[in-house]
Amino acid sequence: MTSSSVSFYSKLRTSLSVVIKHATKHTGVGLVCSVAYFDPGNWGVDLQAGSQFGYKLLFVVLVSGLFAVYMQVLSSRLGCVTGLDLATHCRLLLHDRPKHTLRWRWLVLYPLYVLAEVAIIATDLAELLGSAIALNLLFPKLPLWAGVLVTASDVLFLLAMRNPLGAQPVRMFEIIVAALVFTVLICMAIIISRSGVHWGEAFFGFVPSKDVVSASGLYTSIGILGATVMPHSLFLGSALSTQERETSHEDQADDCFSVTKIAGPAGDAKNHTEWENHSWAFVHTHLYHGIVDMCISLIGIAVVINAMILILASATFYYGFGQTGNESPATLFDAYDLLKQILGTPVATLFALALLASGQSSSIIATLAGQTVSEGFINWHMSPIMRRLLTRCLGLIPSMVVAAGLGKPGISALLVISQVVLSIVLPFVVYPLIYITSSKRFMSVKKPAVQNSDGEVSSVVFHPDQSSAACVSDPKEAVEDTIDCSNGWIMMILGWIMWLIIVVANVYTIVTLGMGEE
Repeated sequence: MTSSSVSFYSKLRTSLSVVIKHATKHTGVGLVCSVAYFDPGNWGVDLQAGSQFGYKLLFVVLVSGLFAVYMQVLSSRLGCVTGLDLATHCRLLLHDRPKHTLRWRWLVLYPLYVLAEVAIIATDLAELLGSAIALNLLFPKLPLWAGVLVTASDVLFLLAMRNPLGAQPVRMFEIIVAALVFTVLICMAIIISRSGVHWGEAFFGFVPSKDVVSASGLYTSIGILGATVMPHSLFLGSALSTQERETSHEDQADDCFSVTKIAGPAGDAKNHTEWENHSWAFVHTHLYHGIVDMCISLIGIAVVINAMILILASATFYYGFGQTGNESPATLFDAYDLLKQILGTPVATLFALALLASGQSSSIIATLAGQTVSEGFINWHMSPIMRRLLTRCLGLIPSMVVAAGLGKPGISALLVISQVVLSIVLPFVVYPLIYITSSKRFMSVKKPAVQNSDGEVSSVVFHPDQSSAACVSDPKEAVEDTIDCSNGWIMMILGWIMWLIIVVANVYTIVTLGMGEE
C-alpha cells in the first residue's frame, strides 16, 4: 500500500471518528430546539399560506428558517462560551446597574421577564390546542375540552425525567424528543408521497415572487415569520448549550415539592464582573459541534417539515380537489377531512398522528423553557416539578374554557391569537441576544498559555479531549490571554437587519389588526 493510500485512509478514519463522536456526544440540543419550529402554530399558518397562495410562499418558509438558524446559533454560542443562559444574562445585565438601579429593574428587567413568561404561556397554549385538535381528529367522540385535559398529561413525562436542565446532559430526554420529531418527519413524508405534488412548481416556490409583497401575501408572510422564530426556544437553547457533553454525570435528586430560594445558574453573582466564562478548552470542544448540530437539525428537519406542510396544503387545497383559491384559508380540521376524503383514512390518520407528535413534543419543550426563564430572570429556583405544573396550569385554564365554551371556532381563534402574542414578544427577546453575543466584554474567554525558560509566551493548542488543567504543568507558569468569541461585523450587521425586519413586521401586524383587518 502506497504512502498516499495510507494517508487517505488515515484521514478517512479521522473524519469518521469526528462524525461518530459528534453523533454520539453532541447531537441532541439541535433536535430539542427544532421542535419549536414546527409546532401547531406553524401548522396553522403554513396550511393557510399553502391553501391561499400555493407554493409561492415557500421562499418565506426558507427565509424564516434561516432567521431561526441564525438566532439559535447565537443562542448556542452564548451558552457555550459564557456558561449561562440568555435569561440569566438579562438579570446580570439589568438587576444591579450602577446608576438608576431600581429604574432598570422595574422598567426594563421585570417587564422583560413578564414578556418572557407571557411567551411561555402563549406557546404552551398553542401546543395544548394543537394536541387537543389532533386527539379530536383521531377520536371524534372525544370532546375538545377533554382532549385539552388529556394532552396536558405530558407534563408527567417531564416529571419522570427529573431535571434535564441540571443534568450533564439527560440523554433519555433528548432521545424521546428526537423520536417524536422523526415521527412527524416520517408521517409527513408518507403523506406528501401520496398527495400528487407537482415538484417542479413546488421547487420554483423557493424563488421570490411578487405574491410575497402583495397586501395579503405580505400579511401571511409575516405570520410565517412570527410563527417560525420562537422566543422560548432561544432561552432553552442557550441553557442546554451550557452543559458538558463529553462526560456524563448523574443529576442530583430534587425535592419534588419544595420551593426554595437558592443559588441559580450564576451562583451568587450579581453582575457580569463577578462571573467567569467557560474555559477555552470547553469552548474549543463544544462550540463548533453545537453550531453544526443546530444548523443540521433546523435546516434538515424543521425547515423541511414546514415546507412539507405548506406543500401539502398547496397540493390538496390550491391545486387539488379542495381548491380554495385565495378566498378562505384552510384549517387543521379542513385538511384532515379533505385528506380523508381524497387519500383515505390511513393518510388522514397519519396527518393527525404527526400533528399530535408535534404538539406533544412542542409542549414538553415549552414547559421546560418556562423553568429556564424563571430561574434565570429572577434567580428563583422552584422545584422543577412545581414549576412545570404551574406552567401547564396557566396554559390549561384558558384552553379548557375556550374548548368547552366556543368549540372549534374558538380554538382556531385562540391559536391565531397565541401566534400574534409570540410575534410581538420576539423583538424584546432577540435584542439582548444580539447585543450580548456581539460584545467582547461578555463573550471573551481566558486561554491559558505556557511561558518557557526564556520568558516567551506560546499559545496552547488544545485537543478536544484535553482539559485546560492538562495543558499547563505548573499553575505558576500560566499566563492568561483573552480570546474574543463575539460576533464578527458581518454576523452583527446581519443580526440587526433581522431584528429590524422583525420589528417592522410586528408594527405592520399591529397596525393592520388595529384597523380591523384580518
